Amino acid sequence: MIKADVIIVGGGLAGLVAAHEATNRGRKVILIDQEGPQSLGGQAFWSLGGLFMVNTPEQRRLGIRDSTELARRDWLGSAQFDRPEDDMPRKWADAYLEFASGPMRRYLREIGMRWFPVVGWAERGGPAARGHGNSVPRFHITWGTGEGIVAPFVRQADAAIDIGLLRHAFRHRVTRIEMSDGRATGVSGQVLAEDPARRGASTNRDVIGEFLFEADSIVIASGGIGGDHDAVRALWPRDRLGAPPTRMVSGVPDYVDGQMQAVAKSAGAGAINEDRMWHYCEGIRNWDPIWPNHGIRILPGPSSIWLDADGNRMEPPCLPGFDTLSTLKRILSTGHQHSWFILTQKIIEKEFALSGSEQNPDLTSGKWLNVLRERLGKGATGAVEAFKEKGADFVVAGDLATLVAGMNRLTPDAPLDPEHVRSQIAARDAALNGSGAGDAQIDAIHHARTYLGDKLIRTARPHAILDPANGPLIAVHLNILTRKSLGGLHTDLNSQVLRPDGTVFDGLYAAGEVAGFGGGGYHGYNALEGTFLGGCIFSGIKAGQNA
Repeated sequence: MIKADVIIVGGGLAGLVAAHEATNRGRKVILIDQEGPQSLGGQAFWSLGGLFMVNTPEQRRLGIRDSTELARRDWLGSAQFDRPEDDMPRKWADAYLEFASGPMRRYLREIGMRWFPVVGWAERGGPAARGHGNSVPRFHITWGTGEGIVAPFVRQADAAIDIGLLRHAFRHRVTRIEMSDGRATGVSGQVLAEDPARRGASTNRDVIGEFLFEADSIVIASGGIGGDHDAVRALWPRDRLGAPPTRMVSGVPDYVDGQMQAVAKSAGAGAINEDRMWHYCEGIRNWDPIWPNHGIRILPGPSSIWLDADGNRMEPPCLPGFDTLSTLKRILSTGHQHSWFILTQKIIEKEFALSGSEQNPDLTSGKWLNVLRERLGKGATGAVEAFKEKGADFVVAGDLATLVAGMNRLTPDAPLDPEHVRSQIAARDAALNGSGAGDAQIDAIHHARTYLGDKLIRTARPHAILDPANGPLIAVHLNILTRKSLGGLHTDLNSQVLRPDGTVFDGLYAAGEVAGFGGGGYHGYNALEGTFLGGCIFSGIKAGQNA
């Protein structure tokens, strides 16, 4: 029998933050993960490292005027809380906004984080003033990307190990929460055989033993369900989004399976908002995959033409980078599960970025010289050009007829009419004459370029897509990409898990995605981006301070 003060289940960002806070209080912690040490840091390691922060020096240097009040208006307009059980998620949203507006940057800076000076403008939303979207740029990319987010907390964990306050239990899979008199008192499960597979790759599930650990408090920080597509489809909100896709690509490894949430629920934990989820529309198949069905998200600028599977140009707010959930619903309304970008070489060079630390080696390196070479040199970034050359979802051609023929070879079940495609692009190109009035996307491009950050590195100068001088033409076949659960274990503001009747589950806490990033769904229906990592940090702090 092994006993500690706190057991944390899950070695991702939320678990590492909780371990940092708990060991700072002198608590003895066991950090459990079913994967090996090579996967410490979980999904945060693979991220671009973007953080939603408010009224920062980075924003002010770029002339961005932000405030807690403006951020709250944007958040609530996006969240659209409308359920009785949204009381705690709403309180968590308010608490996170206060954190993101002040102590968050200082807290992270003190442990070594720094940020790229150009703040990104993600998830711009629709036209309504009180609707979904960020009204100003808030996406702060951490130097070192996801690796730079994880590394400071790994260093803190190593220091806690050195003084005897933390021990790892890798390759331990929890299958049961132990109870005594209605209180969580420990966890038990299976010890798995070691596996040298590289980070993110599938590992064996060979059982070589069993374990039982006891503790005063248990923190669940085990992540979401995006690696289990059957589970995603089972919870899919058909009433809001229509029928779930029969085929998706995975934005997370297959061990992101939601099993620990099921374990907690079987012990009596309450879960809410499990039908709220966040999946991206711009997924492409990785030509060099790490995990099964590995997909990468394109982070697009505003200029690509976005066509549905029938070849119809999608209307606002279904524009690149504006409203993920509305666009997902619009794509699925066709009865198909894919859509298309059509763009030029000039657009891909200026506007295409790929999500993930491994797709942005310059930012991951944290070295300015690498960034300048990669971002300001000729051509798109090396990672983007590699996908253009080798990716199964890319078609490149010198003229539109050849391009559409290549697109139809990829989707023979949904052939496009070349003339229909041409007429829509020609109409868009014609709108470039003058102000672009009458074409919402052209207006959006001009508006984007009024922000210095977008003009410098994220938005191409407006130009005619059909003009051969701007070519070659490029089409990208876009898949639905699984990513995040927005609901989860119901927690109070101390990260303590609640039972289905709303009473406190003694001894049990939860943080990160398994808790809907706080409260069981602090995003509501829509995420403003940078709020996944931010939520892991904030809820991890709360769990570590209280467990």
